[in-house]
Amino acid sequence: MLKKSFGQHLLVSEGVLKEIARLLKIDSQDVLLEIGGGTGNLTKVLLRHNPAKLIVVELDRDMVRRLKEIEDERLEVIQDDAKSLQICRLADELKVVGNLPYNAASLILENIILHRRCIPFGVFMFQKEVALRLCGKGDLSWLSVFLRTFYEVRYEMSVPARFFKPPPRVQSGVISISRKDAPFEETEDYKRFLTGVFAHRRKKLGKKLPQEVLRRAGIETDRRVDGLELEEFITLYRELRS
Repeated sequence: MLKKSFGQHLLVSEGVLKEIARLLKIDSQDVLLEIGGGTGNLTKVLLRHNPAKLIVVELDRDMVRRLKEIEDERLEVIQDDAKSLQICRLADELKVVGNLPYNAASLILENIILHRRCIPFGVFMFQKEVALRLCGKGDLSWLSVFLRTFYEVRYEMSVPARFFKPPPRVQSGVISISRKDAPFEETEDYKRFLTGVFAHRRKKLGKKLPQEVLRRAGIETDRRVDGLELEEFITLYRELRS
């Protein structure tokens, strides 16, 4: 029985499940982390690609019981909340995959970025509008900037509502993320900078940040956060830290 409070929409299209597994480029040395295993539809497909290990984190106790019925020595099922999971304690390096619940997707992604040191690659499904925004298309958000600072983000495909049970009211989109060289190591502090500069987003930057910092960054005081490019956020942060 699906629970509305968990935002559960189970992906039931075999073709889409296979494509998500293909996008992960799984080899026999890979440790995978699946977020939100549900009834095991994707879990079973991932196991067919022969990873070294598959760890599934699921919050719903009933779903955990169902997942543990899958008999495979490479499978480990844990009941935990992916929003606060200490991911890097699970393995030194993991590929992460998940059809993220709409009501928790942003918080889960934030946790993934904060654990980027052990996550070189991931494939995720979001509400389509959110997926496009994370790729830098549409309205800018602090989370999109946060993600694209540390990962190359690629929009992979759209998934119609009819491929889910129950069907959501919106289309979904799949993205892949590939870790890139970080411009700095201060992930938590950078997050605080972004959330601060995106607060009151219609306010001009000259009202939010020191004039001298903007001058050194080469950014006019009358610009707003929506008009900044990714590299300008990075430059601003560096100048604030200097």
